[in-house]
Amino acid sequence: MEAEGTLSLGRASLLAAQRTLVERARDGDASAHRLLYETHVDRIFRLTFRLTGNEQLAREMTQDTFVRAFANIGGFRGDASFATWLHTVAVSITLNELKRLKRVNARQVPLEDAVLVTSDPQVSDPVLRERIADAVADLPSGCRTVFLMHDAEGYTHEEIAEALGVTAGTSKGQLSRARSKLRVALADFAREWIA
Repeated sequence: MEAEGTLSLGRASLLAAQRTLVERARDGDASAHRLLYETHVDRIFRLTFRLTGNEQLAREMTQDTFVRAFANIGGFRGDASFATWLHTVAVSITLNELKRLKRVNARQVPLEDAVLVTSDPQVSDPVLRERIADAVADLPSGCRTVFLMHDAEGYTHEEIAEALGVTAGTSKGQLSRARSKLRVALADFAREWIA
């Protein structure tokens, strides 16, 4: 019976210490933020890694969890332990990101597949087609996605912004960069055709 009492006292003192640390973090104490991070980061990373199965994505979700938690620490009421609250934040952020990625990936298909589904197949120079496909594949991921969604599939910037979780201005900027990079990448080939 004494051992149970000692365990309860130990747990109570740990919870009290956590509450004090959370209060300091609410007041903007950077060292409290650091201690809370160091105490919980390994556990949150293991959780996000199990949910995503991808180390890089798990690292991003872990970082996002702490950013969101510290930004909203005033909303922590203390009904549950800080660890439980942080766990809930991590699960929410990770599942939302996995849903977003699933929507994005569902719309991405290789450029060759998109050409095959057109109802009016056009005869084109295979070398030109290969050069264009290579140039598009070499675009940075964000530029490539926006270029394909807008120019190849006809989505509006507002639709792209909603699908990718960015602003319409970001979509327009990515499209402009994509077109600029493609002009540079295909400039030599265009000169060959003109000559």
